[in-house]
Amino acid sequence: MRSAEQLRRAAIVATLCACVTGCASVAEPMKALQQAVMGPAASASAPAAPTASAPTAAIAKPAPEAPVNPAVQRAYDDALRALRAGRIEQAERGFRALTQSHPDLGGPHANLALIHRQAGRLPEAAAELEQAVRANPRQPIYLNQLGITYRQQGQFAKAREAYEKAIALDAAYAAPHLNLGILHDLYLGDGPRALALYDRYLALSPSGDATVTKWVADLKNRNKQQLGMLSRKEKE
Repeated sequence: MRSAEQLRRAAIVATLCACVTGCASVAEPMKALQQAVMGPAASASAPAAPTASAPTAAIAKPAPEAPVNPAVQRAYDDALRALRAGRIEQAERGFRALTQSHPDLGGPHANLALIHRQAGRLPEAAAELEQAVRANPRQPIYLNQLGITYRQQGQFAKAREAYEKAIALDAAYAAPHLNLGILHDLYLGDGPRALALYDRYLALSPSGDATVTKWVADLKNRNKQQLGMLSRKEKE
């Protein structure tokens, strides 16, 4: 049976589409999903699951991609403004047009993917994020978002691989450490590995994270209980 903290984590994983946006260019898409991955952990209560009318998430600033001409930049900026304003259909049209005219740019694919994911179109979201990764394979943010999408599809092995690749590209990027920890804790049943990842996430979070600290305490307590049960069985 899952503990209350495990259930809370499952609820948080289901809400990884919260939105924090910022300025960006085509080669530097939108502000990191700080709220999506880290924000819920700042509260003891799990946030409500996203709805179709909730703001759509936006991908963070990646490593530089190919330079673009001003017309493409304007089209991208228009799509970003539509996304920030909640005009999702307009934003989707804009990003989709850019993915068709400039498939080598990762940002439009990534933001289109998050629109798909917010709408529950997980296969489409995964396909777009896979394309974003192909366009910029050294961008850990795309891999982290791909891991989230795979996890939501129940593809845990692929999710693990995506998170691990994100960490390999940027060992100081906190989000995939937390997400991989949750994956091991709730879905892969590897408490010791989850604990190590939570500890690493906390070490990368200078301001701390009260909820993840509680998760660590809960996981340590569960590990002790399991060891105690094993010990009793051995004496029998």
